[in-house]
Amino acid sequence: MSPDYKKWTDFLVKLGIDDVAHTQKTYLGHLISVYRFMDSEGCTDEVCRAGMFHSIYGTERFQGFKLGLERRGEVRDLIGSRAEMLAYLNCAMDRGTFDLAAEGRGETYHFRDRITGEPVDLPRADFDDLCRVHLYDWLEQVSRSSYGWGYRRAAYRCMADRLGDKPLAAYERTFATEPKQPLAV
Repeated sequence: MSPDYKKWTDFLVKLGIDDVAHTQKTYLGHLISVYRFMDSEGCTDEVCRAGMFHSIYGTERFQGFKLGLERRGEVRDLIGSRAEMLAYLNCAMDRGTFDLAAEGRGETYHFRDRITGEPVDLPRADFDDLCRVHLYDWLEQVSRSSYGWGYRRAAYRCMADRLGDKPLAAYERTFATEPKQPLAV
């Protein structure tokens, strides 16, 4: 765990997110859980920081808290430029175009920024790290989510497959806990 961890959590607490509900816990609890999960899975410190701030500007689905985009510089100074860029893109991605891009195998990946409407082009390393942030965020909360186990399941599986052994094992462990459907009589 980074020595700056307390600085990040203090910043988040000052925003009041410890009072915001998110998937049967607090929003702060979810962000901390995503960070710890990613750290335990061996993600780089930079990617873990992006994970902790993965929805700070609101996402396509989560609008329970949205830090104004005019504060991106403040977040960038706090967690670093690349981590903030990954966090922003996780917030801003149009998930339909992102899911299609995740099926690719090239060196550049294209999807749409739903906030600006502009296209986003990322090199493979950045795109894969964005997939890591997005995947681990979902794996941390799927068992508590009202969207259900089937929400974008093929897309998340695709991300796990493209990222390799550890993310795939985390995906399989998580989905192994899915409640079994009763047999129809």
